[in-house]
Amino acid sequence: MRLPVRRAADPLPTGDDKVRAVRHMFDVIAPRYETVNALMAMGMDRGWRRACVHQLDLPPGSRVLDVACGTGDLCRQLAADGYRPTGVDLSRGMLARARTSAALVLGDALSSPLRSGAFDGAVSGFALRNVVDLSALFAELARVVRPGGRVSLLDMSQPDNPVLRAGHHLWTNYAVPAIGAVLSDAESYRYLPRSLAYLPPPAHMSELLRAAGFRAVERHALSGGITQLYVATRSETPAP
Repeated sequence: MRLPVRRAADPLPTGDDKVRAVRHMFDVIAPRYETVNALMAMGMDRGWRRACVHQLDLPPGSRVLDVACGTGDLCRQLAADGYRPTGVDLSRGMLARARTSAALVLGDALSSPLRSGAFDGAVSGFALRNVVDLSALFAELARVVRPGGRVSLLDMSQPDNPVLRAGHHLWTNYAVPAIGAVLSDAESYRYLPRSLAYLPPPAHMSELLRAAGFRAVERHALSGGITQLYVATRSETPAP
């Protein structure tokens, strides 16, 4: 089965349709996922992952959950920085090709089997666009991360500078699907720029994190705003 071909004007999937589409998409692109990612990010993805893990600012040996861990690139960075990672992902295909010694769990990040308060922190790399409900994701992170723990959540963004924004538009809307067509699956990589529509504005994203039980929420624009990083601390008291 292949993803149905969607025109730019077609609505993005929601609800259970989105879960099925995202799972299938990542199963399809798993064999060349890291290769295509490195090319479309022009190597900047390594720095983004380092920034994501660095912003956790937790003691060595801390237990950190990697949400939508894919093939384990953030798990490897976590381990390199002295943390003890665990990965969870919806896609069997991605987990089958994971290159990490971390414990891996097949499951939906919105309803994981993980114990409450089991982790000192959590990270995610480009996963926020792919979940069905951000409020539910943040509530689940608040459940599995102990009070005082940290989250560091990386995803795409749009540069504020008009010149950078125009260049970014051309790259993501034309070059990235072309690279995907040659090396992986064109339709999956056409989804990439369209999926930005799933992300709320920064002020709303920060409010969702606070409502779920996080404080000291910060947003960092990386590489001129090509990507964004949300960092927050788990409140000592549960969200109302």
